[in-house]
Amino acid sequence: MAYILAAIAGVLNMLQSGSNATLNERLGAGSVVPALVVYLVGILGVLAAAPFIGRPADGLLRHAGTVPWWGWIGGLLGAFYVVVTLTQAKAMGAGPFTAVTLTAAIVTSLVLDHFGLLGFEVHPASALRLLGGALMVAGVVLVARF
Repeated sequence: MAYILAAIAGVLNMLQSGSNATLNERLGAGSVVPALVVYLVGILGVLAAAPFIGRPADGLLRHAGTVPWWGWIGGLLGAFYVVVTLTQAKAMGAGPFTAVTLTAAIVTSLVLDHFGLLGFEVHPASALRLLGGALMVAGVVLVARF
């Protein structure tokens, strides 16, 4: 089930890029409003899903001190991604944009796994994993250039 949900998230991530870029185009490029709309709708979506994804925030303050610094910046990292999709996805095209972002994610994931960074379990960068990363980079060149 986890792999199915991850695949759906990947599809939705690409759809989000087009949706965000269209929102930016229609509401006014260069404005902060499209990004605020993206997050407002996202907050409403999380609130609607809340009964299905876990318990309320009981004990939140009790556990806040145990969260490492990188646990607090996910929203900021997501905001950067949203701003980039708002401003760059349509200009680059869906294929190249997805190829570049996905390849960057794959290469980053190899580093995170190899060194066990940000709380991930250690999974050494084997020759086959590195070959897979290299093939992703080659794929980006093919998608972006042809």
